[in-house]
Parts: sequence; structure tokens; C-alpha cells
Amino acid sequence: MRPVGSKYLLEEPLGRGATGTVWRASQREAAGAEAAVAGQPGETVAIKVLKEELANDADIVMRFLRERSVLLRLTHPNIVRTRDLVVEGDLLALVMDLIDGPDLHKYLRSNGPFTPVAASLLTAQIADALAASHADGVVHRDLKPANVLLAGTGEGQEMHPMLTDFGIARLADSPGLTRTQEFVGTPAYVAPESAEGRPQTSAVDIYGAGIMLYELVTGRPPFAGNTALEVLHRHLSEEPRRPSTVPEPLWTVIERCLRKRPEERPSAESLARALRVVAAGVGVHASAAQAEAALGVAALLAPDPAPAPVPDTAPADSADPTQVLPNAPGGTPSYDPAAATNVMPTTGANADPTQVLPTGSGPAGGADPTRAMPPVPPGQDDPHPWQNQLRAARDRNEQTQVQYLDPSQDPLRRRPHRAAPQQPYQQQQYQQPQQYQQPQQPQPPQRQRGRQQPPPYAQQQPQQYAPAPHHPQQPQPQRYAPPPQQPEPRGEPRQRGSSPNRMKIPGLGCLKGCLFVIVVLIVGSWLVWELTPLKDWIAEGQSYWDAVSGWAKDVQKWIEDLGGPSS
Repeated sequence: MRPVGSKYLLEEPLGRGATGTVWRASQREAAGAEAAVAGQPGETVAIKVLKEELANDADIVMRFLRERSVLLRLTHPNIVRTRDLVVEGDLLALVMDLIDGPDLHKYLRSNGPFTPVAASLLTAQIADALAASHADGVVHRDLKPANVLLAGTGEGQEMHPMLTDFGIARLADSPGLTRTQEFVGTPAYVAPESAEGRPQTSAVDIYGAGIMLYELVTGRPPFAGNTALEVLHRHLSEEPRRPSTVPEPLWTVIERCLRKRPEERPSAESLARALRVVAAGVGVHASAAQAEAALGVAALLAPDPAPAPVPDTAPADSADPTQVLPNAPGGTPSYDPAAATNVMPTTGANADPTQVLPTGSGPAGGADPTRAMPPVPPGQDDPHPWQNQLRAARDRNEQTQVQYLDPSQDPLRRRPHRAAPQQPYQQQQYQQPQQYQQPQQPQPPQRQRGRQQPPPYAQQQPQQYAPAPHHPQQPQPQRYAPPPQQPEPRGEPRQRGSSPNRMKIPGLGCLKGCLFVIVVLIVGSWLVWELTPLKDWIAEGQSYWDAVSGWAKDVQKWIEDLGGPSS
């Protein structure tokens, strides 16, 4: 449990929203004269503790205190009463009556859509609450099913909607909160003028009531999307479509509430009266007069002549218009969006192109203002290091070019030879950046003795802006070619059984395989001879080797007999 002020004690959280957390709390002692309801010790209340970022904003705290009297006197049978406001350090809390019942959003998801009569009567009570708040100058600005609590949802009880979060809507007008949000409200229920940032009136609540009435009879809001921006765009550009389950009189009310222009929407009082006429005319027990009155409900939905303005919002005529740039002395506008791109004036002929343009200096006769490289030291004829780096970067991005390759530099044709051990990889990597410090000009390929001279067009090598240092013992390989194989360094022991000059015998692998097959056949036949009664059937119990030797002698004698007559 956590104390809130000196009179309340938090017990358990009931819900969490975008602006704070609602707690079930108990009252420890009676409140003073500053509270709207004194209460009794042990009484259960609901306390909404606002988020810390709201409590740390000085503008919100000042509005919280300034609107205290307005929030405490806002009473209606369909509005959750605000009993007290607590300001303690970095904590802001609203003490309200506890409503033991679900909100309309949860009830709708659990029980499905309402009938047209039930939806009309429920929304009519919410319109009554809006009419009372608008008469007091309070605009809710976040009307949605989640902000409607349902009392009396038990068996045999009449459902009684209670509109809540008026205090949060009042604080939402604070500049401290509107700095971080483009509009106050939920994207699925926000009015077009709120989405566009235009001045707002009580008509935004009528738009929210129309969205909620549509959701009550269909189970979903009329505009949906994957992102909040898509939903806002549909609010601004699309018109809702009439579902087949919505009666024509009820659709007339919904369509009038969802007008894009706020001055065409009815007042909350007219909306409540029209919804009760519709509920009486679309029911199964409606008389002919009631049905005819429901069909003419459009006459009851006259536009609101005096909508309640939202406090601290600029009127329509006080918006800062777009200012036109002043004209030049000659009468020609200084900025023409359709004009061609201007060219900067030419600098002096003797201006140093590498000199940085000083601040505040004019372009005439000075350095080129588009050059920003530091000056090159005097006496140095080589390209600037920045130019080498830029050229090297562009050279790396070029496509691979087919060109003549000197055979002496081809790593695939070079014969292997033993050379002195080269530098370790770490040392080569450390010396690599030196190629940008001392650039060298590329050298043409040398003529090799006994080789064909390359054609003239093949001798044109692409210009190298930042070549690597030349190493006599290690020719530079062609770009994008695989790196040459490094010779084996001395001092490392060779693997056992390896020889630098290995001789391969043709057919040696096949001979090994044949010998292995013969051995397997001999061993297999011997096992068959000894483990089966085959020796008793064929050789009368002789051993395997005696039988084989006897068969060999017979074959030899047969061959000799075949060759005897011919000789």
C-alpha cells in the first residue's frame, strides 16, 4: 500500500492507460473543504495517478490547480464525479467515485455489437453528459468506448453508462503536453480538425460520439488502418459506408455526426433528443407515428449555432499566415521558385583555389568559396593528400576492366621459387597507409626477353592515383586477381612423411584396390568353407587349403593336357 497525500491509501491497480494508472484506494480520513466530496474513513474510491512526465511539467501543474474548481463542480448522473485533486511533490492524482463495472470497450469485445435500439439509448445518455459538460465549457476531446464505464451490468439491472477522464481532457489542453503530441485523442476516434491542427470546438466530441455509435452497432470503428497515419488520412479523405444492419434513421444520425466540417454537426443536446426518437421508431413495438418521426429525424439534427470552444486554442483568424519574402530594390522578387539555378560569381584570376574562404568575405577577387581543402605546403608539386584519397575512393568504385597483364606479374604462370622470408602480415598491414603519403607514378610493363611484345593499345594502363610502394622481390598482382601464394617460411618443420619432390605412379591406386578385393574374397571364401557344410558336400571333409591346392593341380594338369597335342 502507498499513501497519497494524508487522506488516501492506494491498494491495488485497476487499469493502466496512456496518461496514468487507475488504483483502487481507501480513504483514511474525511477530506477538507477544498474537496467536492468529503467522504468517510474507510470509503473505497478510485484514484488516477498521472505519469511522472506530466507531473514534472510546470505548465500542467499550474493548469491542474487553476482548473480545480471547474473539474470539481462538473457533476451529472452520466459523468464519473471527481471528488478531489491531490498535488504532492512530483505526484498528481485525481480522486473519483469507484464504478464497479467494465468499460464499454471490454463489454463490446466480450458480448458483441448492440442492437440499434440499445446503441441509440446508450449513446443518448452519453450525449446528455456531453451537453452538461459543454454548457460548463469543458470539452472531452477523447471520447471513446474505453472512457465509458458501465454501472449496473448485472442480471435484472439497467445498464448505466458513466463518462470519465474529463480531468485528463482538461489537462491535455496544456502547452506542456501539446508540445509532444500533434493532437489529443485516439487516432480511431479523432476528428478531422484535430488531426489537421485546426481550432477545435465541442464538435470534436460529436464526431467521437458518431464513431462510437457506429462501433456499437457494427463492432468496429468505421476507419481503420495499419498505422496511425493511415487512419488519420482516412478520417480526412473518406466517407463512411452504411452497413446493411444499420436502419436508415440511425444512419442519418451517424452520417450527420461524422461530417468533415465541424459547423455541420449537431449539438450534444440535439443528438440526445434525435437518438431517443430513433430508438422509439426502429423498435419492433414502434407505432406508425413513431416510425414516421424516426424517418424525419434529420430535422432534429440542426447544426450547433454556438459550439463551446476549446480553451487555449487560437481562433481561425489569428493563425500566422505564410509571409512573402520582401522584394528587391529593383522590384524583382528576391526569390523565384521557377527560376533557374544561379551560378556563383567567378573569383579572381590569381586566387588560390585551395584557400578557405574567410567568414564574411565577399566572393569578388577572393578565393573560390566552393573549395574547402586546407592549403598545400609550399614547394610541394604532388597532388594534395585529400585528392589522392578521393581519387582512390572513386577508383575502388569503378567496374572491373579487361586489360593486358604482364606474364611476369601473372601469379598463375609464375614458376615457384624459393625466396627469402617475407615480412610478417602485421608489418605489411602497418606499412600499408604509407601509400597515401608518398604516391608514385605507375610504371609501364617491361619488355621480357623471349616473349611477344604486347600490342600498342594494350600498353595503356589505367591511371593509378594512389599506387602501393614498389617491391622488387614481390611483383604487384592485378587488381581483383587472387593474391599470390606465399612461399613456406623457413624454420617450420614439415609434416611427417612429406617430401618436396613427390612422384606419382600411374595405376597405383587401382592396384591397391585390386589386392584389397582379392584378400577380401579369400578370407570370405575361407569363412564360408569352414562355417558351412560345403566342405562335406564337395571335398569330403578336406580342409580349405587342401581343397584349393587340389583344384589348382587339376587346373594345371588340364592346361597341360590342352597344350600337349598341339606341341
